[in-house]
Amino acid sequence: MTKKILKGTVVSAKNNKTIVVEVTRKFKHPFYEKIIKRSKKYHAHDEKNKFKEGEKVSIIESKPISKKKTWQVLEK
Repeated sequence: MTKKILKGTVVSAKNNKTIVVEVTRKFKHPFYEKIIKRSKKYHAHDEKNKFKEGEKVSIIESKPISKKKTWQVLEK
């Protein structure tokens, strides 16, 4: 099974080796056919603490690193 890759914006980089990435997706409502935006936040592992707030990053699924972290940063 392939690992999921998501793109989003760094919302918080205050924790050590952890960033919070907000991923926004758009979809059409099944009945009303209006475009809806939904966003979700993911905790991702950033080994070298090199990403700052506001940057666009890609994250990939990984094995659980801690209770909330199951994603790793791929690239900027």
